[in-house]
Amino acid sequence: MVSSLILAVRFLTVVPIPGRDVDPREAFGRAAWWFPVVGLALGLVLVAADRTLQAVVPPMLAAALVLAIWKVASGAIHLDGLADCLDGLAGHDRVRRLAIMQDSRIGVFGAVGLTVYLLIAFAGLSETPAGARGRILLVAPVIGRLAPLLIAPRFHAAKPDDGIGAAFLRALSPWTGLIHLAAVAALSAWLLGPLGPVMMLASLLAVWLWTAFLAERFGGITGDVLGSVIELSELAILLEGATLARSGAI
Repeated sequence: MVSSLILAVRFLTVVPIPGRDVDPREAFGRAAWWFPVVGLALGLVLVAADRTLQAVVPPMLAAALVLAIWKVASGAIHLDGLADCLDGLAGHDRVRRLAIMQDSRIGVFGAVGLTVYLLIAFAGLSETPAGARGRILLVAPVIGRLAPLLIAPRFHAAKPDDGIGAAFLRALSPWTGLIHLAAVAALSAWLLGPLGPVMMLASLLAVWLWTAFLAERFGGITGDVLGSVIELSELAILLEGATLARSGAI
């Protein structure tokens, strides 16, 4: 259990946790149980950073710095997955798309996509009223790390014998996400009121549609696809939260 938690923290964050090295291909299924917990810990860090920064710097600068901490804390690994997916869509066929995604260089689609993503995320966070910002920052990383646990078992791997994504799909129990779903829904309701679970479900539906689109284009899903799922589900919560908070609904 401890080794699974260590693997989850090492994989999802840049926190240097000491301990015995574990082959992620063998332990990902067990580590997945900890993903939402790691998301909650990240959310607590973001809330603390946001409150501190809002007290000492202008609001927009605070939002930019919180967003930077958010992405740096995860090693930008999920942003890399999103960029790879966007670049891969430029390929003319499945084989070429997967080859593009394996290229370590970022292409035009990926660069533009990340720029647009970060601008939208910054706008959403900076326009969220201060009273709701902490609650949204707390729940968004949790939902983001719940999303791949629910979505992955519903698709097959684009490369069944290769890659971390394929290993994750082989080892992941379909019950992992479902068991966490109730707890995350309860957390959303506690933090955001009756609309919290609705926001969660809307985010999950959006990334399920995104995953279905990518699976059709790539012939299945990869680790990059699951990384993009985390980023886009978090973005959906940010945008929903900003909109509903400004209207006073949450």
